[in-house]
Amino acid sequence: MARDWRDLFLTGDAGDISTLAGDGERVGGAESRGGFFKRLRQNLSKTREALTSEIQATLFDTLDDETWERLEEALIMADVGARTTAGVVGQLEQEATAGSVEGGPALQERLVELLAGIARTGTDTIDLRHEPTVIMAVGVNGTGKTTTIGKLAWHLRQELGKTVLLGAADTFRAAAVEQLTEWARRADVDIVTGPENSDPGSVAFEAVKQGRERGVDVVIIDTAGRLHNQDELMNELVKIRRVIGKQMPDAPHETLLTIDSTTGQNGVRQAKLFSEAVPVDGIVLTKLDGTAKGGIALAIAGELGIPVKLIGIGEALEDLRPFDADDFARALVSA
Repeated sequence: MARDWRDLFLTGDAGDISTLAGDGERVGGAESRGGFFKRLRQNLSKTREALTSEIQATLFDTLDDETWERLEEALIMADVGARTTAGVVGQLEQEATAGSVEGGPALQERLVELLAGIARTGTDTIDLRHEPTVIMAVGVNGTGKTTTIGKLAWHLRQELGKTVLLGAADTFRAAAVEQLTEWARRADVDIVTGPENSDPGSVAFEAVKQGRERGVDVVIIDTAGRLHNQDELMNELVKIRRVIGKQMPDAPHETLLTIDSTTGQNGVRQAKLFSEAVPVDGIVLTKLDGTAKGGIALAIAGELGIPVKLIGIGEALEDLRPFDADDFARALVSA
């Protein structure tokens, strides 16, 4: 799993780039990861508190039907999902009954391993070896999609030294272009916009065209998050994807869906709906610092087979980070 930005992105670059984050920590270094894990535990505290009220070492002192029911209830309340929960609890109960895992601490550690294993699905990297790499960002309004694009652009430029061009193809929402333009300024990257009420597909086409002509490394296309009805939105996304492909036949190379973790199981339904319209390569799970439903990351991976690639745990630029299954599972469960 991706523990830092250089693990997440396939760049083809020789060697490593040692840069400093704003707080003076070396990006991707052990100290930075340790600091991030501490913040991750703090920001997942709502979910962990809901879980650890049930998942304690004492829970496994007496292994009976009530034990496994309590564990199931705790995981479902954290929005791990019924199907995923049933698989995890069933596996843990089977191993406990067989005697292969004994004692409360060992069972809790095995629970962490099982949860982390579920989160490892699909391809957990993003390939930047195209010229340029085109990333299509999708998601409903209010999930933090545009903010995620800005933060991602900043990290690509600041930490990997990549040139980035943004395409403002969310032309339907008031102030969407202005918001993305402000993020382009903060990230110190260029942006392609169109006239007011311009066709989203034409903006996306032009962004990819200019990205190729300028020789930039990455083009990120923002898309609409809401239209008059659900079918119109999905049709628009299909159209934008088709238009991008006309400019660059193998593009987009990555489609990232932003999900607001506070929506719980509704986020799983969103992921299912979007993935039926366009191929979704990865999930960006935002607002994990404000929810007791952090288990949605496991539900999406377990039920839909779509990997979570990025998580947001705060407002700062550094609070968008690559998703690490082991750290996430341990932050959820460990007291």
